[in-house]
Amino acid sequence: MPYSNYPNGFANGVTVRGIPLAQAHPGQVFYVGNSTTIGAPQLVGGSDGNKGTIQAPFATIDYAIGKCTAGRGDIIYVLPGHAESITSATTIAADVDGVAIVGLGTGTDRPTLTYTTANTATINVTADNVSFKNILFVGNFLSIASAITLGAAAWCTVEDCEAKDTSAILGFLSFITTTVTVNADHLHVLNNRIHQISTTNTVAPIVILGTMTGLTVNDNRVVSSVAHNNVSRLVSHAALVMTDLEVMRNKVFSVNTDTATGAALLTTSAITGSGIIADNVVRALDVAAAIMVTATAVQYGLFNNLYIGDGTSVSGFVLPAIGSDA
Repeated sequence: MPYSNYPNGFANGVTVRGIPLAQAHPGQVFYVGNSTTIGAPQLVGGSDGNKGTIQAPFATIDYAIGKCTAGRGDIIYVLPGHAESITSATTIAADVDGVAIVGLGTGTDRPTLTYTTANTATINVTADNVSFKNILFVGNFLSIASAITLGAAAWCTVEDCEAKDTSAILGFLSFITTTVTVNADHLHVLNNRIHQISTTNTVAPIVILGTMTGLTVNDNRVVSSVAHNNVSRLVSHAALVMTDLEVMRNKVFSVNTDTATGAALLTTSAITGSGIIADNVVRALDVAAAIMVTATAVQYGLFNNLYIGDGTSVSGFVLPAIGSDA
């Protein structure tokens, strides 16, 4: 009877009582963890000289990425309690195609990446098909430009993560930013939580700086407790044409009192493109001329987006107003 090669994976699959168990990710699995108090029992502490198994994990995410092979579907599991400081734009370089970086643990046990030392500190994503899941990003420097910056990186997914500022002066300007001239199509930002308390914030959490196909921003929650009037609290794509955009079921809490030129949910000056913006809810404080999506964005289908701005205990109203076929 053949034996499996656990804990190094099941290269040929595994069968239990005659039933084959499918392996959704055929690539190698690496573990990263530098906590000495939280996580699975380890034979040795985290070190980049280890083998990257759960018993002997690597110490840094960037080193684990360097051990991956492009297109193989490798997974990096980041153990509970792991912590790293992002001090520059090269601390973590997501430059290998198809790598999934998955945090383990919940709440304060999640892997935590804290941005320090420079406002240019960021995670640069320069390969296709990279994903981040269940990671806590903490802004702990003045006006950090972006937690994640996409270069030529199509099909990037950021899911179940959290980004938060440290104080009124230490935090992120944006959570995710794309660059100007490269292909970052099919960015998926799903089920994340963004907490903004920095007074220096002057841009949207998701800033698109290049024409894109397939931007998907669904099921996120943004809480912005400092007013940044006429700055979108979710997405901005300026005059850039978005094709097949989807923005659905997001929840935004903002204390902005003016959204007349910078809509509460999505700001753009483009008038061509395609997509759906539906089932989003926004609570802000603009009671005079509230705008959910920039009025010029006639290219999008808008359905059942609700807004409330007067701070009273009443349900939100449809914004923009319900249209007709007339």
